Amino acid sequence: CLTSLVPPVPNYKLSMSIPEWLQAIQTYMKMLQYNHTGTQFFEIRKTRPLSGLMETAKEMTRESLPIKCLEAVILGIYLTNGQPSVERFPISFKTHFSGNCFHHVVLGIYCNGRYGSLGMSRRSDLMDKPLTYRTLSDLIFEFEDSYKKYLHSVKKVKIGLYVPHEPHSFQPIEWKQLVLNVSKMMRTEVRKELEKFARDMRMKILKPSSAHSPMKERSRGKSLSPHRRQASPQRRVCRRDKS
Repeated sequence: CLTSLVPPVPNYKLSMSIPEWLQAIQTYMKMLQYNHTGTQFFEIRKTRPLSGLMETAKEMTRESLPIKCLEAVILGIYLTNGQPSVERFPISFKTHFSGNCFHHVVLGIYCNGRYGSLGMSRRSDLMDKPLTYRTLSDLIFEFEDSYKKYLHSVKKVKIGLYVPHEPHSFQPIEWKQLVLNVSKMMRTEVRKELEKFARDMRMKILKPSSAHSPMKERSRGKSLSPHRRQASPQRRVCRRDKS
């Protein structure tokens, strides 16, 4: 029977702790498997309203096809909706290896004073992290250390805002409220920036940069002016997905 091959969508039970629930979600995503085919089964446009992306997530659960990192973030948001104690936000990495750039994204999680993540990757230590990190910078440095095992140097880290728990929201996800050019920064400086940002996030005082001018996103460690950065040809070159 083909239906037996379709993994059941996890359901939250009141007896579950939040870490157990997050583990159930991650286990489900692993059962879908990582998409190695080179064909993108689901179109994810980052500028779409949250409501549209949640419809795509529903489609993922119906189709049960393999997914990559960006789809895992959308699916993770969909499956954690309705858990107001669980804050979700995107974390994007740009890395460099052997003359090429790679991009990867995971879903950052904040709950009960601890950070962790959900996601999918070719590498088991570049996706989910347990909800045990005391600070956002501890979580980011853990990813950075994991990348080093594969001789990847992290160039940039982008942190988005908390994603609303309202699945019918027409606002898009804020993917890059904070952009850190970590390759040009000391770790102490990176930690300081991340902790200030995390504090502002917890206080819910940050507004989507899309509500302002695109140039208003907080950015650190930049060697180029914002105007030159916007027209950088690097973005056309660095399309490979190290996820």
